[in-house]
Amino acid sequence: MAEIINLRNVRKQKARADKATAAEQNRIKFGRSKAEKQLSAAEQALADKRIDGHKRDD
Repeated sequence: MAEIINLRNVRKQKARADKATAAEQNRIKFGRSKAEKQLSAAEQALADKRIDGHKRDD
């Protein structure tokens, strides 16, 4: 015989899992200190400057 499941509970479990995934992504995206944000901004600016320095003038 098949196991009987409650679809309401399955939907709630899926919603909880989706919410946890979104929370983890937000922690990665927004959960950084000011120093870490400044460091990554400086690294990005340096990378952009290097790329612009290698462009050819036509």
